[in-house]
Amino acid sequence: MTWRAAALLAAGALTLPAWPAPFVGVAVMTGVVLLLCALDFGLAAPLRGLTVERDGDRCVRLGETATVTLHLHNTSGRTLHARIRDAWVPSAGARPDVPPSRVVHVPPGDETALPSRLTPARRGDRPAVALTVRSLGPLGLAFRQRTGRPPTPPWTLRVLPRFDSRRHLPEKLSRLRVIDGTQVGQGRGAGTEFDTLHEYVPGDDVRSIDWRASARRAEVLVRTWRPERDRRLVCVLDTGRTSAVRLGDEPRLDASIDAALLLTALAARAGDRVDVLAADAVSRTSIIGAERPAQWPRLAHALAPLQPALVETDFQLIAGELLRRHRPRSLVVLLTALEPGALGTGLLPVLPRLAARHRVLVATSQDPVLAALTSTPPRRPRDAYDAAAAWRTLAERDRLTAALARYDVAVVDVPAPRLAPALADAYLRLKSTGRL
Repeated sequence: MTWRAAALLAAGALTLPAWPAPFVGVAVMTGVVLLLCALDFGLAAPLRGLTVERDGDRCVRLGETATVTLHLHNTSGRTLHARIRDAWVPSAGARPDVPPSRVVHVPPGDETALPSRLTPARRGDRPAVALTVRSLGPLGLAFRQRTGRPPTPPWTLRVLPRFDSRRHLPEKLSRLRVIDGTQVGQGRGAGTEFDTLHEYVPGDDVRSIDWRASARRAEVLVRTWRPERDRRLVCVLDTGRTSAVRLGDEPRLDASIDAALLLTALAARAGDRVDVLAADAVSRTSIIGAERPAQWPRLAHALAPLQPALVETDFQLIAGELLRRHRPRSLVVLLTALEPGALGTGLLPVLPRLAARHRVLVATSQDPVLAALTSTPPRRPRDAYDAAAAWRTLAERDRLTAALARYDVAVVDVPAPRLAPALADAYLRLKSTGRL
């Protein structure tokens, strides 16, 4: 109720002599209540004397909890009795320490802090939507209210990818050290890049004897090799319609991002150059030199807001970008869906040009629904039709895999939880055999 409405009703109640006698008592009570409401409204702390600031976390990893604190500073001459509702998008998972039903008391010239715990349920940017401040009068009969965006710059919490696959990184790095020959093993590691010369010992490969160097010394010298370093790796994320398919609790794109993060971390330790490209019908993001330590936070921040787009992926655009911007031979890892409709009409026509310059590896996560339909015996006629459709889809995927193999394209096709370690294993196999 506004003070103008309360004043008008109170003025009407003062014309009691003109009212019929039965209504005089009701009118008196109504007038008293309205006068109290108008007085209470006038004594409520004005909201123009309230300043609002925020501080706290700007980013958090998916699954973790962030804290954002709202600071209210009462610059008016009256005590602020207020209910505060700090609204965020639902997926931010905001839980204020002070619920909106509680009244906050801020003396004149004083300040109070209202923290909120946020446990986001989705990756990306989670903004604060609106702030509602309701200033109550001393009697609690009337209030002033302001709703809108916070007067400070809008606060956005960036939710970074979960990166559950980082638990596999120590084991993959251990294998990488074996490949590099820096860890004790049965061999010194495969590779084609010269490392050092050492004196021949039983068990060394006689084909690695350096006869020229041995002729100048009294002992026989053997060349040692290590896998090539400073190779080039391009990780391509398909953000088209097939990336929106939910595999369990998350879309396929989240599994692809998790695999890309593990692969980038592993390749950076191996000394290779890593670039990341995300595209569908248009290029979404591009990160150059993601293997450098300073670029790692930028990579996580760049991939965080990526969301699937319900459009067909333009593989001709992706191939053109790769051929134009990556002239030296590279390992191109395409994280997409092994879907005959998308890859058969989009990727296969441009694959000969791409495979002629780069080594291509396609990584995809399997749909658990197909596995369930093909492993469970049908009990109803409808189940039999579903199982037949699932088997047909798997057969088409096998034909597509065979078509990719004709262009010497390796395929990693595993369930979503195993995509990241399987892709890292495929990279290490290529690394150990010198095929990058």
